[in-house]
Amino acid sequence: MSIMAQAPFTLRGHNPDVLTCIANLSNDEVFTPPEMANAMLDLLAARWADSHDGTSIWSDPNVTFLDPFTKSGVFLREITRRLVGGLAGQFPDLQRRVDHILTRQVYGIGITQLTALLARRSVYCSEFANGPHSIAKSFTSEDGNIWFQRIEHTWTGGQRGYRADPLTKDEKVVYTHRKCKYCGASEDSYNRGNQLETHAYAFIHTDDIKARIRELFGDTMQFDVIIGNPPYQLGSDGGTRDVPIYQHFVEQAKRLEPRYLTMVIPSRWMATGLGLNNFRKAMLNDTHIRDLVDYPNAAEVFSEVGINGGACYFLWDLNYVGRCNVTSIWGGEKTGPELRQLNEFDILVRDARALPILRKVIAHGEPSVNTILARDKEFGWTSNFTGYHSTTKPGDVPLYYIKSMKRRTGYIAREEVTKSPELIDTWKLLVPEVGSGRERERTGIDLVLGPSLMAPSPSVCTQSFLFFYADTETAIRSIRSYYATKFFRFLVSLRKITQHATHSTYQWVPLQPWDQEWTDADLYAKYDLTQDEIDCIESRIRPMELADE
Repeated sequence: MSIMAQAPFTLRGHNPDVLTCIANLSNDEVFTPPEMANAMLDLLAARWADSHDGTSIWSDPNVTFLDPFTKSGVFLREITRRLVGGLAGQFPDLQRRVDHILTRQVYGIGITQLTALLARRSVYCSEFANGPHSIAKSFTSEDGNIWFQRIEHTWTGGQRGYRADPLTKDEKVVYTHRKCKYCGASEDSYNRGNQLETHAYAFIHTDDIKARIRELFGDTMQFDVIIGNPPYQLGSDGGTRDVPIYQHFVEQAKRLEPRYLTMVIPSRWMATGLGLNNFRKAMLNDTHIRDLVDYPNAAEVFSEVGINGGACYFLWDLNYVGRCNVTSIWGGEKTGPELRQLNEFDILVRDARALPILRKVIAHGEPSVNTILARDKEFGWTSNFTGYHSTTKPGDVPLYYIKSMKRRTGYIAREEVTKSPELIDTWKLLVPEVGSGRERERTGIDLVLGPSLMAPSPSVCTQSFLFFYADTETAIRSIRSYYATKFFRFLVSLRKITQHATHSTYQWVPLQPWDQEWTDADLYAKYDLTQDEIDCIESRIRPMELADE
């Protein structure tokens, strides 16, 4: 079959689209739905037209595109489809047009052998770029412009030891528990032998990304557009938290200085994330980020994958300097775009409707309530601490903990409390460190925090709880009423992007006098909130019932 007969079917959109049907390999490597890929390409095209007197990026035969972590090939396929239409006037012969696009404009780097084959099948209609069924007829290699080779991790650090050579019996130095210098992967988990993928991604496993690109695609290659959906994280190495790596791909792409960069990444960087503090600061201060589209509920984009905190995509423009157009899409409802300065605060406030409220609160200049909030593991005990007993003995203090999702009380000798002993004899409002979060992603309304528990003086607790402390029962009851208000929990929600509520999550909640029972009406009046601002809070936060204690 000739290219004239097959190209209209293989290159045009059709229903059903096979790339909407494939299952994700894991939560680390998430396939991009064609709808999202096309939304990103639409935004790219609009920004190109803004900067090029309204001309179409798809009618320019010199623009080059790179997906440096291609999986399904959806970005490259959709770019190719658009270029095939846009370049028809300049290349009337379809075969010549397709060959030009695929050999000179569209490039990819596979993240695994499987995804490289899948991407070639999506783009070239053949797993071999030079195969008989490929729609490109000018390639001489099987890979074409979608490159993949197995890369090994570079292990560093670790523990030094000695092991006897089984043949010579001589002792030799060996290192264990090493980490990869580029991505932080654990040798224990990712030194898998030759039969399994290393997940050592070529794009970030190099000290010189420009040299790597020259090695793969030639000395003169400079990409105008870098686009894609990078791997998100490395699997946990026996710990409790996976390690994010998507930030390395963003940083590496910027080093290539493309004209435009657009990527899909998790939204957790906006407020939290293990090891993401420097990345968050860099993103918030990067005035080249022209557009940011945020999905607080990632299921609206990735229906089969749980991504805590949502997902987003951004467009970075090398020649743009200014504020960012921020759009939020939640429950199908679009807010924005609103032109914002991303670094107004130390984190990104995702909902623009909250900004006037927050600004009014901060303008009062009051100390934060976290000045009376204990730190994580204030008494030194983790959540799985078991060094307590179930019945009280002389000199004991009550110890509050959570086990099997239930709140319980044990007892421990006062002299065994060696960390923060000065807080033993305070009244406490215990608050769970892990609270609500996924409900807000799904419905837009949430409790935000888990129910509190009053603990009289003296008392201690494990890491299962943070706690507010005061000298009297009256003050703790006042704090308890404040904690239950929608106002309090709304301000927490602006910094709480996942289920975890850490010490810094409470930073924007102002301290109050502890001489009354607080209500939302009191707080709305104190901070002079408008009816629209009150409605914003009321529509986002569920009431919290206070059980008798």
